[in-house]
Amino acid sequence: MPEPITAIDSHAHVFRRDLPLASVHRHAPDYDALLTDYLALLDAHAVSHGVLVQPSFLGTDNSYLLEALRACPRRLRGVVIVEPTFDDAALASLDRQGVRGIRLNLVGLPIPDFAQAGWQRLFERVSALDWHVELHRESRDLPLAGQAILDAGCKLVVDHFGRPAPVPGDDEGFAWLLRRAATGRVWVKLAAAYRSWPDARGSAACAAARALLQALGADRLLWGSDWPHTQHQELADFASARAVLADWVPDAVARRRILVDTPAALFRFA
Repeated sequence: MPEPITAIDSHAHVFRRDLPLASVHRHAPDYDALLTDYLALLDAHAVSHGVLVQPSFLGTDNSYLLEALRACPRRLRGVVIVEPTFDDAALASLDRQGVRGIRLNLVGLPIPDFAQAGWQRLFERVSALDWHVELHRESRDLPLAGQAILDAGCKLVVDHFGRPAPVPGDDEGFAWLLRRAATGRVWVKLAAAYRSWPDARGSAACAAARALLQALGADRLLWGSDWPHTQHQELADFASARAVLADWVPDAVARRRILVDTPAALFRFA
């Protein structure tokens, strides 16, 4: 029987420091983030399930993530990085192994021309598998990058609050994200507030969370620990990442939907 779902961490990473790095990378870790350590954190904080997201510095070599999915096929799901050239058989194999989406971490990179045939074909395959496209980009570029993904017919999952400007109310990209709620195909991860604001419990982060909750509802919001908080280890830990959700979403019923019902459906946990 599947484990009862008490909570789902929708954004975490596992890796070893000695794994081969992608040819282009912004960061190279000097520590390990092992599956055993991650599972221990889940257990310690009553989080029954998790979603592992491929770190951008490992590129399209998803082998370590897939190894973790094989170790815990009921408890974990995955989001991978692929090239548009990945064929149907390769993507179908990933789906059988528990993958539920592809990640586009475009921070610091040019935005691809998503109108190209290769990207359009990949987006068609993603939709056919009932996957999503996870986008990580500063809010100012969401209208360009995010709209192209929506226009291709895909589900769009936006990382880390949409990476808003310090004052979300003055942010046209964040406003675009709120308006896209009407499509019914946009989800946002309430995760890694420290990547936008110095205080995850501060007024700016809480205001952004309230705006997202009002626009999208709990049915389109996810919570993620962002463990092991790469490049921000001094600002966060799993316990604080788990606790701050109550500040962002005070209503217990809405929090349960964000922690259980919404991710269970999106990532297809049994």
